[in-house]
Amino acid sequence: MLPLVLASSSPYRRELLARLRHPFTWASPAIDETALPGEDAEALVRRLTEAKARALGELHPAHLIIGSDQVAVLDRQILGKPHDFSRARSQLLAASGNSVTFLTGLALLNSASGRCQVDAIAFTVHFRQLSEEQIIRYLQAEQPYDCAGSFKAEGLGVSLFRATEGEDSTSLVGLPLIRLVHMLAEEGVAIP
Repeated sequence: MLPLVLASSSPYRRELLARLRHPFTWASPAIDETALPGEDAEALVRRLTEAKARALGELHPAHLIIGSDQVAVLDRQILGKPHDFSRARSQLLAASGNSVTFLTGLALLNSASGRCQVDAIAFTVHFRQLSEEQIIRYLQAEQPYDCAGSFKAEGLGVSLFRATEGEDSTSLVGLPLIRLVHMLAEEGVAIP
């Protein structure tokens, strides 16, 4: 069985992958994550996801390499990671009372064969109507500045939601485990 590598430095993705109880290592891929002119959200996450996996292919021959990337989309606009309070506040004010779709790309590269499975999984968050005071309290409490959409669904961020919609809630955190288990099975890895 080929060793498993997660092409990510994200602690959230590592926590999710650990749920499968299969040994893995991780490494951070160095790729340019800039969207191409005219590239839509789904094309962007598919391209970046595969690029992350392939970036580690030469360093990890004969491995199964997992790449993942996520974008949040509100009114056809891609929301990036806010990186600071001001941007996070603006993102949550725009999301208040609206729906944000998260597209999480997933790639599994067999670096021995070159075969790469790629998919994009959608998950929608329907936000409650939020006051500016609620948003400020939330941001001060959780500081989700490294998260697309400006919240942590696995934490207090869930209090901002009216409802969620999608096939795999783990995709919202950044690694769609249901789809990953299927991809691993295609490569002969049985989980459990």
